[in-house]
Amino acid sequence: MADTHLTVTSTERLSPGMVRVRFRSEDLSAFAGSEDTDRYVKLVLGTPEEPVVRTYTALDPDPAAGTLTIDFVVHGDAGYAGPWAAAAVPGDTLVARGPGGGYAPDPAADHHLLVGDEAALPAVRAALERLAGLDGATGHAVVQVPGPEHEQPMPAVPGVELTWVHAEHAEALVPVVRDLPWPEGRVQVFVHGEAEVVMHGLRPHLLRERGVARADASISGYWRRGRTEEEFREWKRALAAAEA
Repeated sequence: MADTHLTVTSTERLSPGMVRVRFRSEDLSAFAGSEDTDRYVKLVLGTPEEPVVRTYTALDPDPAAGTLTIDFVVHGDAGYAGPWAAAAVPGDTLVARGPGGGYAPDPAADHHLLVGDEAALPAVRAALERLAGLDGATGHAVVQVPGPEHEQPMPAVPGVELTWVHAEHAEALVPVVRDLPWPEGRVQVFVHGEAEVVMHGLRPHLLRERGVARADASISGYWRRGRTEEEFREWKRALAAAEA
């Protein structure tokens, strides 16, 4: 992944648990042609001696203008990236590696299902923005946040219903998704968030019980409760090896 140097231009509190940081860069050429709505970068935090890498959705990159936005989940002083974003001021700098990604709504799909917790909210919003530009798009978006004060404005798509789930943990998504009426035709799904919920609570239901084709399923954990990102990566490697 290419290194991109980012400089903070402004910050905005979107909700009690999320801060938006806007950046400028002299070179966003790595993002040219990047069309995935789950586009992400790896941010290098910590110190040069002990760097800490965290992964975040990269929003609205504009290579011509040199601008980029990232929304950070912030829960007090827990972790690295959230406290950094909460304290960021114009002029602060970061190195971002990427972008990566692999999902965007397919106009040929008959129906779209988007599911995520607070960490996946930016990617769900980006997917809804894309769906808003597709004629006749239908689907359902389900987003878990701690409470109504954590809801954020989301793009309105006439054929896509949005359901907010107010709960302290993403496991509340499982019964909501299982109870959704299932449409006829080809369903493309994007399901991301806390790994235990996504990989063990939702993926089997969608792939086995609902019969979603693997090619139409973007299902992955963004984080794991009780683990650092380094420990989470090790957990993902172990899960992949076990399934192989």
